[in-house]
Amino acid sequence: MIDLHAHTNCSDGKDTPTELVANAKAQGVSVLAITDHDTTIGWDEAIVAAGSQGIGLVPGIEVSTRALTPEGRGVSVHMLAYLPDPNNLALSEALEMTRESRILRAKEMVRRLAEDYPISWELVLEQLPKGSTIGRPALADALVSAGVVPDRSSAFESMLHRNSRYYVSEKTLETAKAISLIHGAGGVAIMAHPLIDFPGSLKDLPIAHFESLIAAGLDGFEVDHRSVPKFAKPRLRDLALKHNLIVTGSSDYHGVGGKENLLGENQTSQEMLDRIIDQASGVEAFL
Repeated sequence: MIDLHAHTNCSDGKDTPTELVANAKAQGVSVLAITDHDTTIGWDEAIVAAGSQGIGLVPGIEVSTRALTPEGRGVSVHMLAYLPDPNNLALSEALEMTRESRILRAKEMVRRLAEDYPISWELVLEQLPKGSTIGRPALADALVSAGVVPDRSSAFESMLHRNSRYYVSEKTLETAKAISLIHGAGGVAIMAHPLIDFPGSLKDLPIAHFESLIAAGLDGFEVDHRSVPKFAKPRLRDLALKHNLIVTGSSDYHGVGGKENLLGENQTSQEMLDRIIDQASGVEAFL
C-alpha cells in the first residue's frame, strides 16, 4: 500500500510526523510520502519514525504555485515535489518567500475576520507548532477554538471560502518556475489533485492548460484522489499515457479533524513509485 500525499502539523495536518507515520503503519501503509506545504522541516522526524515503524518513507513537499491558463485565468496549482534536495539554495529560497507571503496573507485575513469575530493573530499561532507553514487551516482551527464554527469544514464553507469578503488571494510561485526549481533540486514534479482549484464548472478537461504545464516539464498527475472528478480520471490517464507521464494515487491525509481523507484510500502502484525514484536525484527514498 503506497500513499504518496500526507500532511503533518508542520503545515496543515493534525498529526506530528511521528504520529503520522504510526497511523500510516496502523492502516497498513507500506510506503508513505510526507508532503507538507512549502516546507521540509518534518522530514527528519518522519524518517526516524519510519525506520522505527518499519515502513518506507518518501520525503516530499507540496509546493504552492499559480499558473495563468491559455485563456488568461489565474489558477492555483499545487505541485508535489518528490525527493528534492532540501539544501538546494534556489528551491529553499523560493519556499521561504512563499512561506513569508503566506504569513502576510493570513495576517490580512485575520484583520478582516477580527472585525466580526473573536479571532486574533496570537490565537492563530497557538494552533501550530513554531515554524510550521501557515495557511487557511490554521485560521479555521482558530475559529473553531473561538467557538465561531464547529469544525474546519464549516469555516472553509463560509468565511474562508474564496468568495468570502474575508478571503485574500495567495501570492505564490509561477507554476512553470516551480517545476524548473523542483527539477533543479533533483526532484520529480507531480501535479496534486488536478482540477481541485480550477475555476468554474467543468465538463471537460482544460487540455490546453495541462499541455502547457507538460511543455514546462511536468512529470505526472495525481489522478486517484477523492477531489478529482470521476469523468476526468480516464482522460488524465490518457493524457499521461500520451506523454509518458507518471500517474499516482494518494490520500492527501490531514489527520482527524483536518480532512475526511483516510490514509491509503487511494494508492500508487509500485511501477510508478519506481519511476519517481529512478527520475529523482535530490535525495534517496527510505525504503
